[in-house]
Amino acid sequence: MARNEILIPENPVSSFLFSSTRAGALWLIVRLYVGYSWITSGWGKVTSEAWTGAKAGTALQGFIKGALAKAEAGKDVTGWYAQFLENVVLPNTKVLGFVVAFGELLVGLGLILGLLTGIAAFFGGVMNVSFLFAGALSTNPILFILATWLVLAWKNAGWYGLDRWALPFLGTPWGRKSSADSLKTTHL
Repeated sequence: MARNEILIPENPVSSFLFSSTRAGALWLIVRLYVGYSWITSGWGKVTSEAWTGAKAGTALQGFIKGALAKAEAGKDVTGWYAQFLENVVLPNTKVLGFVVAFGELLVGLGLILGLLTGIAAFFGGVMNVSFLFAGALSTNPILFILATWLVLAWKNAGWYGLDRWALPFLGTPWGRKSSADSLKTTHL
């Protein structure tokens, strides 16, 4: 420990919510709700001609044009985001239609299966914020809040899911002692 470092103990509520496996049941409910929202939305897009079929990109193009109209009217969409939509997204709607459709599906699968939960929730939150910036309110605010909580709870949100086995395999230090802990126990 560094000489000027002060360790602040975690409070019991955040310790329970973000570190305890007992909170995994609560996060399971949140994960299933958010995951179901994403998977149903993604499946609708993946199976739609206007998103991934013969007319791929037309649905996204319509959404972007609607957001640009809101920006021109001075409603809900800021100027810098409208410029991003017009100059980056609009010319690439065909490719980005696939990215959005399959991204929503993958986020939903990750959350429902509890696999890489924190990463899935992060990308779901990014999509929620993108839709909010484009002026689409819908369920995006609540899904963004829940996604943020799932990101914070990445260690235990997937406990009742595949993360219980995947994260330790990928290198998450659950149940492992660090070399410093090993040294402390051998020299005591």
